[in-house]
Amino acid sequence: MSPMCQYSSVNGFANDWHFVHYGTRAVGGAGLIMLEATAVAPEGRITAADLGLWSDTQLVGLQKITNFIHQHGAVAGIQIAHAGRKASHDVPGSGGQQLSLREGGWHTLAPSPLPFDPTEIKPDELDKAEINMVVGQFKATALRASQAGFNVLEIHAAHGYLIHQFYSPLSNQRTDEYGGSFENRVRLLLEIIAAVQTVWPAQNPLFVRLSATDWTEGGWELSDTVELSRILHERGVDVIDCSSGGNNPVAKIPVAPGYQVGFSEEIKKTGILTASVGMLTTREQLTNILETEKADLVFLGRELLRNPYFPLTLAHETGDEVMWPKQYARAK
Repeated sequence: MSPMCQYSSVNGFANDWHFVHYGTRAVGGAGLIMLEATAVAPEGRITAADLGLWSDTQLVGLQKITNFIHQHGAVAGIQIAHAGRKASHDVPGSGGQQLSLREGGWHTLAPSPLPFDPTEIKPDELDKAEINMVVGQFKATALRASQAGFNVLEIHAAHGYLIHQFYSPLSNQRTDEYGGSFENRVRLLLEIIAAVQTVWPAQNPLFVRLSATDWTEGGWELSDTVELSRILHERGVDVIDCSSGGNNPVAKIPVAPGYQVGFSEEIKKTGILTASVGMLTTREQLTNILETEKADLVFLGRELLRNPYFPLTLAHETGDEVMWPKQYARAK
């Protein structure tokens, strides 16, 4: 199950909605349940309704979820994130516009004082001390994720959020050691990975979600992602979750079924494992991707919102033996 924001938290806490939402997909047969983008700091939330793990007090609700996921044969994963300049927004159901301080928003942070959209408020440029603070926030959140019972950790470095803002030349105009060259622009991600690895159990997988391209001339390109993936493989990252876009509001993205599969196929050539995402909705798509080794994993998003029992449905249709909840065994 792909991480998908639920915008249902109060002060970052998981609640009954999260328990039922994620628990249902575990009962429905998904092998890995990846919790939504979970903020490493209050100011790193996309909206005030985002899930968070910046405090020990937020552990209890998540532990309840991971325990249930494990009881039903699935693996519990979590994506940790900082929204950077794309923070301080209203929830999508209420328009999703950026909120001013007067409207309940907060100051946003970014590598450079460039807003995501010209109509939005300029973010504050992070200084070195603040960058170190962000690295520490990712490290502390990774430790809490382990304590909460998660077996897979994904660092969200895609979709125009803070880490992507650093590695993309569209949003990074710095002239210090975090800007300019490719090596400088990926520095923040490498520092976060190194810090996280000091607290995340070595036997548990570490994923990184990357935007393979900005879909914009002069922006981040697939060749950059391939080079970065090779470095991440050497640094001990286990899987690249291959997505794209999110850092340019007017980028023209050729959205279609399977439109991102080529990214995972190309990145996989570096030797690292890859996951493919994006409008994957049929057994034929999933079978083709896995059997032709275009990716090692597939993440399902909206299809699991429409049908939380999609994996069990496929298994029933094909006669495959998979673990069913004993309460549902009569439906096999």
